[in-house]
Amino acid sequence: MRRQLKPDRGLQARMFLTMFLLAALYLFFGMVLWQAGVGYTGVALIVGLMLVAQYYFSDQLVLWSMGAKEVGPREAPELHALVERLAALADVPKPRVAIVPTPLPNAFATGRSPSHAVVAVTTGLLERLSPPELEAVLAHELSHIRHRDMAVMTIASFFATVASFLVQQFYYWGFWGYGGREDRDNRGGAMVVYLVSLVVWILSYFLINALSRYREFAADRGSALLTGAPGQLASALLKISGVMQRIPTQDLRQAEALNAFFIVPALSGESLLELFSTHPSLERRLAYLREIEREMEGR
Repeated sequence: MRRQLKPDRGLQARMFLTMFLLAALYLFFGMVLWQAGVGYTGVALIVGLMLVAQYYFSDQLVLWSMGAKEVGPREAPELHALVERLAALADVPKPRVAIVPTPLPNAFATGRSPSHAVVAVTTGLLERLSPPELEAVLAHELSHIRHRDMAVMTIASFFATVASFLVQQFYYWGFWGYGGREDRDNRGGAMVVYLVSLVVWILSYFLINALSRYREFAADRGSALLTGAPGQLASALLKISGVMQRIPTQDLRQAEALNAFFIVPALSGESLLELFSTHPSLERRLAYLREIEREMEGR
């Protein structure tokens, strides 16, 4: 029986707003570059090629960065069967399946569309969760695929990466010249480009994190609806968060770059403000799941 996940209007609105604001930011950024004398054609060509590469190979880049290995039904029959059943319930194509050999307990989904999606789980997750808890975590990842927020996160993250790269490069280009007269004359324009790049990067950072936090709530709800057991996801989140505190700091830092993709962020220290986090706090997620459970019991 398929359990249709209704479109999350709040998530759709936030995805549209994020992309619209990012597009406006980068249009403004491009105008500043052009006014500063940077070759428009060259910049557009390089960024365009990087965007195409990011869009078409994003899933492979994420898997590669985590050391994940795709596995077939013969290598992980139970995992494949569970993913296939949940994909049918969510009414999405069965995604490819990958396993990450790390004690870090986590899971993520990536890909540019539902038909090009990959669901990955770590060996640490498989070892620590019960079958119902694992089902709830996988349902959370399938909800990300169903909501199509992966592509938006991929593109948005790419924009922020480009802005960060340009901030660093313009810093050196603009302020560490050789001291010639022509170089001094150009420093004013370089200063403007640098400041605008910095503003674009900061705003992109907050936009992406705001979208990431909301999409985790949407996927938590999707998991509860698909499995009918929000308590199992709550139990899984508690287990993962508890184990995360005992993972060596070095392992956590190696995974922090992909926090926006994980079901629970890999943090090497305590988060000071949720505003700077890719995920809502564990307390808020557990309270939200309890609210969903009460709704389901009242039906």
